Amino acid sequence: MTDPNNKPRTVICVGDIHGYLTKLLNLWSNLRSQIDPDSFNTATVIFLGDYCDRGPDTRKVIDFLITLPKRYSNQKHVFLLGNHDFAFGGFVGVLAGEFEAKETWMEYADNEEREGWYKGEGYEKMHLQGRRWGGWIKAKFNAAKGIDYKGSIYDAAPTFESYGVAHGSSELMKAVPEAHKKFLADMVWVHEEDDVCIETQEGVKHCKLIAVHAGLERGKNVREQLEFLKARDARVPKVTDLSGRKDVWDIPKELTETILVSGHHGKLHIEGLRLIIDEGGGLEGNPVAAIVLPSMKIVRDTDNFS
Repeated sequence: MTDPNNKPRTVICVGDIHGYLTKLLNLWSNLRSQIDPDSFNTATVIFLGDYCDRGPDTRKVIDFLITLPKRYSNQKHVFLLGNHDFAFGGFVGVLAGEFEAKETWMEYADNEEREGWYKGEGYEKMHLQGRRWGGWIKAKFNAAKGIDYKGSIYDAAPTFESYGVAHGSSELMKAVPEAHKKFLADMVWVHEEDDVCIETQEGVKHCKLIAVHAGLERGKNVREQLEFLKARDARVPKVTDLSGRKDVWDIPKELTETILVSGHHGKLHIEGLRLIIDEGGGLEGNPVAAIVLPSMKIVRDTDNFS
């Protein structure tokens, strides 16, 4: 809701962090400097997922994020689950709900050797994505991104190393603190907000906002997708709304006056009410960005406002 003075509340959507603590700290500092203190301190801050992998500081990133609710007690913090976080949670055994691990493997069994699925201690009870995350991919070069893989298809080696263990080691399950496991376990798969204001060419609009890591799947009933995401049902081998690409890029036609915000795609893309905020893509040389509503201002870790 807007406040009694009719000043729209501030909503900040933060793109994928991917283990880069310095980028996160610089972005947070820039957000704090660019938003007036009252609005910043009462903002709704939605992190769009993918806190781990690729960058060197996953452990420290999560340490920072879990302190925010106490340090900024008047803010509202939402931590969306990304596909990388889903896989991390799958490896350390904290995915929500009950599932039969082997049933998540079957559909993709032909990929096991090429992707080098994890076969170490505890693999028998591990979700498919956890096995892919902790394994060793045979290919060394990721042609799609133009960089070498870091251990697995998820580039998870830096996450293992941030907890002081070698990539693919079952010791990670003991090395990850309970507070971090709780953070992974508690992440939401989708978040909805009512009455979010956004500045458009036609003036300020009052909209509903839906935040989901990758998007909503084309051609599928939106309400059913939202119900599935709220249920956090890990029995499926993969969740398209967390990991899809072209099939979740657009805003579903049945959504009207609804902002759909995501990260995941390695791009900054704003088209009408479809907001994709992932300028970094987990690449070292790219910025981590956030969008501030209602102004639609983009703030990056690399901005120099001094």
